[in-house]
Amino acid sequence: MSGNQLQWDGSPGHYEVYYLSATDPASGVGLWIRYTMRAPVAEPPECALWFMAMSRDGWRIARKLTRPIEALTFQPDPFHLTLAGADLSDRGMAGEIDDVAWELLWEPSLPAVEHVHPLVRRTGVAQTLLTLVHPDLEISGTVQIEGRTIELAGARGGQAHVWGSKHAARWAWAHASDLRGLDGERRPGAFVDGVSVYVPRFGRELGPSTPVVGRFGGRDFSSTSAVSVVRNDSHFGLTTWHFEARDGQRRLVGEVDAPRESLVGVTYHDPDGDPAYCYNSEVASMRLFVWDRTARGRFGWTLRDTLVADGTTHFEYAQREPVDGVALLVT
Repeated sequence: MSGNQLQWDGSPGHYEVYYLSATDPASGVGLWIRYTMRAPVAEPPECALWFMAMSRDGWRIARKLTRPIEALTFQPDPFHLTLAGADLSDRGMAGEIDDVAWELLWEPSLPAVEHVHPLVRRTGVAQTLLTLVHPDLEISGTVQIEGRTIELAGARGGQAHVWGSKHAARWAWAHASDLRGLDGERRPGAFVDGVSVYVPRFGRELGPSTPVVGRFGGRDFSSTSAVSVVRNDSHFGLTTWHFEARDGQRRLVGEVDAPRESLVGVTYHDPDGDPAYCYNSEVASMRLFVWDRTARGRFGWTLRDTLVADGTTHFEYAQREPVDGVALLVT
């Protein structure tokens, strides 16, 4: 069964998101496409299409189309979702909004991974759940933006599914699947995806909680247990994120940097109506250090690989107040 299965049971107080993040190496354009639904507590449910694109030189565009929930249809097996005439499956997506359109194809290459550990999920404490359905995609097809056509060939990205009742108070997220060694050679099948969140509890913020998943040298990495996500080190801001995560005898250290001028600001709305202000770039950069424990003690770690994703890292920062000086292109 696909990790994209719709989770909404028709009740109010729920939101759900399917998104693709990708970067086209030829044009340098980053893409962020979202298919969403929201069932507010006190209003009729709705669905929306979102299209955002950006480049490192400051060019940005954002479009959103909102429709009543009747514009969303869903088929579970094989997975197929239609929203306001746009399609999404486990092998591609197609749609249009005004002067932008997309027709993209991919072949799944890796199994889905979850950021919320099954034991944590069973407790019901997580207000948002995240499944990275397709961690490492090679995407082909076309994107049309204001009369310009971009032919994608070898664009890399990931497709994920998010659902829940409320967003966190603050968070940072990053994804990279076009990872290369310092020699410039690609590391096929390698990816990293992580999120770091602060949540409101008992009148204050608790966190950060930082699950990180990935795959390096053919070996899966999952730092998602209740203990790991609290112990993982994380410091983030509008354009940067430093994180450290451990899974058994392997440790990751990541440094993410996003050009401020490439950030696309958008507004999310929780089912209870509270807004969250999100700033996203699909042309950020990452440097990732992969360490393995080979002996006991402080100096028992060996650096196995240094990976970079220059201009092809996907990054998002969010908080509950808008950031001064960064335009919100979707409100």
